[in-house]
Amino acid sequence: MSRAPARRRVPLRLVAAAAATCALAVTSAAPRAAAEAGRPYTEAYRPQFHFSPAKNWMNDPNGLVWFQGEYHLFYQYNPSGNTWGNMSWGHAVSKDLVHWRELPLAIPHDDEEMVFSGSAVVDRDNTTGFGTEENPAMVAVYTSHFKDGGKQAQSLAYSTDRGRTWTKYAGNPVLDIGSKDFRDPKVQWYAPTRSWLMTVSLSAEHRVRFYSSKDLKSWKHLSDFGPRNAVGGVWECPDLFPLPVDGDPKRVKWVLVVNINPGGIAGGSAAQYFVGDFDGERFTADDDGSYTPPPGVVTQDFEGADYGTWRTAGTAFGDGPVPAPAPGTSGTSGFEGRGLVDSFHHSDEETGTLTSPPFTVDSDYLNFKVAGGRHPHVPGSVTGDSPAPAGEVLADFEQDGYGSWTATGTAFGNGPAHGTLPGQSPVTGQHGDGLVNSFVDGDGTTGTLTSPEFTLTARHINFLIGGGHHPSGSGSPTAVRLVVDGKTVRSATGTDSEELNWASWDVGDLAGRTAHIEVVDQNTGDWGHILLDRVMLSDTPARPRSTETAVDLLIDGEVVRSETGGNSGSLDWASFDLRAYRGRQAVVQIVDMNRGGWGHILADHFVAADRPATPSVRRANWLDHGKDYYAAVSWEGSPDGRRRMIGWMNNWQYGNDIPTSPWRSAQSVPREMALRTVNGQLRLAQQPVSTIESLHAGTAVGVRGVKVAEGSVPLAGGRADGKALDIRATFTLGDAERFGFKVRTGEGQETVIGYDIGTQELYVDRTRSGAVDFHDDFPGVQHAPLTARNGKVELRVLVDWSSVEVFGGDGEAVITDQIFPGPDSEGIRLFAEGGSARLDSAKVWQMRSYRD
Repeated sequence: MSRAPARRRVPLRLVAAAAATCALAVTSAAPRAAAEAGRPYTEAYRPQFHFSPAKNWMNDPNGLVWFQGEYHLFYQYNPSGNTWGNMSWGHAVSKDLVHWRELPLAIPHDDEEMVFSGSAVVDRDNTTGFGTEENPAMVAVYTSHFKDGGKQAQSLAYSTDRGRTWTKYAGNPVLDIGSKDFRDPKVQWYAPTRSWLMTVSLSAEHRVRFYSSKDLKSWKHLSDFGPRNAVGGVWECPDLFPLPVDGDPKRVKWVLVVNINPGGIAGGSAAQYFVGDFDGERFTADDDGSYTPPPGVVTQDFEGADYGTWRTAGTAFGDGPVPAPAPGTSGTSGFEGRGLVDSFHHSDEETGTLTSPPFTVDSDYLNFKVAGGRHPHVPGSVTGDSPAPAGEVLADFEQDGYGSWTATGTAFGNGPAHGTLPGQSPVTGQHGDGLVNSFVDGDGTTGTLTSPEFTLTARHINFLIGGGHHPSGSGSPTAVRLVVDGKTVRSATGTDSEELNWASWDVGDLAGRTAHIEVVDQNTGDWGHILLDRVMLSDTPARPRSTETAVDLLIDGEVVRSETGGNSGSLDWASFDLRAYRGRQAVVQIVDMNRGGWGHILADHFVAADRPATPSVRRANWLDHGKDYYAAVSWEGSPDGRRRMIGWMNNWQYGNDIPTSPWRSAQSVPREMALRTVNGQLRLAQQPVSTIESLHAGTAVGVRGVKVAEGSVPLAGGRADGKALDIRATFTLGDAERFGFKVRTGEGQETVIGYDIGTQELYVDRTRSGAVDFHDDFPGVQHAPLTARNGKVELRVLVDWSSVEVFGGDGEAVITDQIFPGPDSEGIRLFAEGGSARLDSAKVWQMRSYRD
């Protein structure tokens, strides 16, 4: 499926690969890593106790079922490559949810369909006729993604040999509503009605639909749930299951899990959940989803025929507010009253601004609603045209051939392109007629284009760049590199846009050195091309043109606060903190400077208030507050009746770019789920399955009663260091502002796992965790609310070669993050900031590989 820019506003799936689901070189090249890379399952970053396939791409867990002594883990799999594509069902089995054995491909794609996500059941009563009561069939219920037209429908496959071989049902599909966004069925046996229950996603509509069947072949629609809470992306991979409250079997509630992409709590992919009741036909959430923002003074509600004292520039905003459409008719929702700002006037091509009159800041917060494209304000960008500073032109690509530049492969053709190539969305922003454009014969071609050597005689190299966002450090880059002495010293990539924009490298530290430029296209997937034009040496950096779709607060002409949309037509609350600017003159400016996909902005209902409004993404309940836990679903039929769940340990923001080979992606550790009362509210709690302890290597390193002074020290004098660890610890709060562990330390690298007393939050900081430059969305800090109990904080931390999973308290706060440290970064340290804390006790076990 394509990720080409949308030219109209519809509820699109923005990361096409997720339809199957519910700055420089990578820093891992060390001698030890090279030695390990020759042996299977010891490659740099290879998980040791998280399941990963021997090779190729993996995403969503599918078909989770227990049968005849085996837990089955099927998963979305590309049998032909290390990026998303050719979706099929891979297969692994385990007797204990820890030691996994990878089996041959289970259900392959074919000429007609890709096999998207779904579930599996054991048909013990032979309701389908696929098996017998003595030898019941295992039945997979999956989404057929038809290659001709992209329609999605639900289909069956069955196995009578414990899932080893599969037959697709001749009557497929069994449930077809003619939709391109109807996927990820989770099926279970519902005993009260002696029928099968399907929970499936209408992804673009932010709805979950329930169906019933007696034979898995004929389905009756029961009800729908949604939209509700987080709706900033498509809804996928739903799951529905009952749990006792606080362990009381007489008090049972139902949990509906809905995975969302993008729009998660930490950005990109995530899993939200709802607690409520299910009566056999309808799920009713305890929280009705209503929200009343803080009261205040409405400063602009866009209910008039025109903008009043607000002034427009350009053409994007027209002559006045647009009438609010009826909900669901055009993908726009969440507006207040009858009118709103909407810069989508027939297309995304128009640009402009809408600016308030100046006002004196006299409230603590300005609350408002916003939606539209996710194109943030970039500091230093210029609204309107941005001419290049004067300098020496190294290449303008106006000639017929590449001259002294050398091309390899097929991506760059025999010479510069003259604008847009066949099959490509319109290319804009180039200088003159010619440019480098590797969309020759589409995204399937690869190659390099290399400049002659030149001397760095100016402070900056400025250039126009566009195309795909696949950084130099990723496995399949679309990038421009500056190479000195055979090493990449600077790099840049596109922004998944056909609009070229200025970029600049500061090369002052390289003055007088000899260099050359490499234009690299090694990507054959979506946005697998690169655009380049007007390469210049200059003593002044070029300033990029603004491509934002944002609401900005300006003080003295400078943007001091900014909010963008979420690639969604659902308006949601946002807030500017004005406290630092009280008494100052300000203006609000709504900006649309983007002509690409989702190149528009929506805004409504500005309110001056004493408290900030809370957006729906922060009102929702989240299974995991990290960046890397998605498509979470649970096993059916566990022999002890307990509910266990697993998720894809990756994020669609950068999933195809993580620096692993010959495989890409792992699954989380399976988790046991519980429903507990936390601070008066029902919350899902999670802990690693207890069988993970079978991988403990020897006895634990233990420490007790350690005062953690400000700074950091090795834990247990370094005796607990390691690359794969199980850590359990209890801290007592002191006067420190923050405290906790630093893991995988060394070589200037660290992953910080801490507790912030002021915000009462657990957090993971991976900004210095190792290789972080392969995608802009990877580095960052993730937070999860966690209340200390009796002045103490309990932590459980699982550290693997390329991940951390952190469980706070009784498991009510969880953060899962990938990390890619160097192989020699094995340290673990205690730290405190702003004071001291006390480590009451800690135990650290080294972890063996599940393959041992």
